[in-house]
Amino acid sequence: MPIDRRAFLKLGGFAALSGSVPGLVRGSPATNPLSNAPMRPVGKADYDLGIGTSLIEVGPQRFLSMTAYNGQFPGPLLRFKEGRQVIVDIHNETNTPEQLHWHGQSVPDAFDGAAEEGTPYLVPHGMRRQAFVPGPAGFRFYHTHLRAGSDLSRGQYNGQVGPVYIEPRHEPGAYDREVFLTLKEFEPFFSQGGDMAMDFLHPGDREHSLEEHGEQAMKASLASGMKKGYEVGYRIFTINGRQLGFGEPVRVKRGERVLFHVLNGSATEIRSLALPGHTFRVVALDGNPVPHPAEVPVLWIGTAERISAIVEMTQPGVWVLGDLADDDRGNGMGIVIEYAGERGKPAWRAPAAFAWDYRRFADPKRPVPAPDETIDMLFAKDNAADHGFNRWTINGVAFDMATMPVSWHLKRGRRYRLRMRNATDDIHPIHLHRHSFEITRIAGQPTGGVIKDVAMLGGYQTMEVDFTADQPGLTLFHCHMQLHMDFGFMALFDCA
Repeated sequence: MPIDRRAFLKLGGFAALSGSVPGLVRGSPATNPLSNAPMRPVGKADYDLGIGTSLIEVGPQRFLSMTAYNGQFPGPLLRFKEGRQVIVDIHNETNTPEQLHWHGQSVPDAFDGAAEEGTPYLVPHGMRRQAFVPGPAGFRFYHTHLRAGSDLSRGQYNGQVGPVYIEPRHEPGAYDREVFLTLKEFEPFFSQGGDMAMDFLHPGDREHSLEEHGEQAMKASLASGMKKGYEVGYRIFTINGRQLGFGEPVRVKRGERVLFHVLNGSATEIRSLALPGHTFRVVALDGNPVPHPAEVPVLWIGTAERISAIVEMTQPGVWVLGDLADDDRGNGMGIVIEYAGERGKPAWRAPAAFAWDYRRFADPKRPVPAPDETIDMLFAKDNAADHGFNRWTINGVAFDMATMPVSWHLKRGRRYRLRMRNATDDIHPIHLHRHSFEITRIAGQPTGGVIKDVAMLGGYQTMEVDFTADQPGLTLFHCHMQLHMDFGFMALFDCA
């Protein structure tokens, strides 16, 4: 996995050095980490993260070998403070180059953790010290950003996921305690075909021209004798690395207000979560407070999305907090919620059908500023076009990992609108690195005030999101499903 020529020239040789010399990569959201930086921050690091192979017991006597952080899954919770510099030492204890991506944070591209942006790889058995001012406040996370391709032992199929909570300067504190949950599947396998359920996502209006485009392309491919492209399935499902019924339950008391921070750490799956007899008061999406906190019976969480929701514990008993899918929950996607003094078999009751709609948490009266520029994007799928894998394109082009071209040049400080049109039948959790964006239109319907860094775009639908280009350098845009980004669904912005 050599560093490409453009990244090498950009970093001027620092890429090779930074893997073995601590302290060369440092900075804050407002600084270039390689300009006039001290050679080494003094003192002990606030956190040490080791990337290595570990055995994780996900069920009774059921051990999985995986690459993980500090020998555990999920990786350790990192609690930072808004506006206060943090020092993290990252150790690569494996035999292959690595990347650690600070998902949802506004950090310089030199250590955002994406090779496409020029971040140097962390060399095998090397160490890197990073010093930066974390932000924005809220629930973020860290994970590997390696391309996996057809190798299901690499990238986000592994156990390299860990939560980050950046404590705001002024914490509202309208809860009694916090519980962090990381949802993750293991033992992936390839299959061909399969349709993604998307009736939970509202508004559900499809654009006829997009549907016609996608359906015609698929029919032509199948008529030519092609089979459907590969998809990924899983055999083991976990919350916090444990299958349902294994490990300790979440113990609660009647009357408690528990703030659940839920992270979908999956490589490819959209997850749901319900707790019988209880509702979730959603207060933040992707770590950003929502304008209109609202109560919902079910959480739907796209790949890499995070939801922070308060649950009032008013129904004593022993319950299953779990996925709506019976097979997935039966294979482990759940955790037991146990009230003090209660015993017995954990109970599950399926909730009534519920539509997930980002607009539920929006401010309908918020005026949305006009953008300085609109960028149009058409997402399409070439069925099984890359050795049986689907090839994904943006405006007809699949991202080239060899040359890593810049698709759009941005001007710093300008507000950009991404008008995204999905000519595929898949939901795409769209992610923009180093920035947060505001959802301004879903399926043709205006909205405002919901700030995210990942958003689910429905099949044959449109979505518009606005962001201010306030981070200089390269910024990666991609679908967060590993299988999609690995086979073309990426683009680069450059901001000057």
